[in-house]
Amino acid sequence: MRQSGCTDAIRNRIEAAKTGSVFILSDFSDLADPEAVRKAITRLENDGTLTRVMRGVYYKPKHSELLGETVAPSPDDVAHALARNYGWTIVPCGDTALNLLGLSEQVPAHWVYVSDGAYREYSYGNATLCFKRTAKKELSNMSPKSALIVQALKTCGKDGVTPKMIAKLRSVTTDDERKALLSETQYVTSWIYETIKEICQ
Repeated sequence: MRQSGCTDAIRNRIEAAKTGSVFILSDFSDLADPEAVRKAITRLENDGTLTRVMRGVYYKPKHSELLGETVAPSPDDVAHALARNYGWTIVPCGDTALNLLGLSEQVPAHWVYVSDGAYREYSYGNATLCFKRTAKKELSNMSPKSALIVQALKTCGKDGVTPKMIAKLRSVTTDDERKALLSETQYVTSWIYETIKEICQ
């Protein structure tokens, strides 16, 4: 594929994606060889189609009418782009998990994830992403939603989970997600599983 054709193919994929999407170079590896992709991405960065977040991570700019400016990419989207880049499995934990599930309105300054990769920390704009290595068993055999809920409950602690939180978690999960949650978490800490049974009632 000629360079112009490669650039057009990558541009078409970016345009089809939702505004605010975050990309890494390997997201386009099926369209051309790595060098051609890098050159195309540079062109698209230069013409404003993409914005560079950090080395190897790019963002389809999203404009806020309310703020009258381009907003920064979602830290969670950037975290998952980095995970794709390195082949990691990650799950939000701590205050990050609570925020993503709507259990806390406080936006964390540090977005923290447990990971099966190396310990790493990245910063861009006002956000810091922290990846903490954990045992593979903490991440395997669970869908992303189930793993996220388990991490949120661990953050709250046995005495910190309220009926309001249980109702909220019930409201942010579909019937299928609750079925998966009940099935996938049978071997977690007993109090967490008892709480999950309440969520799934």
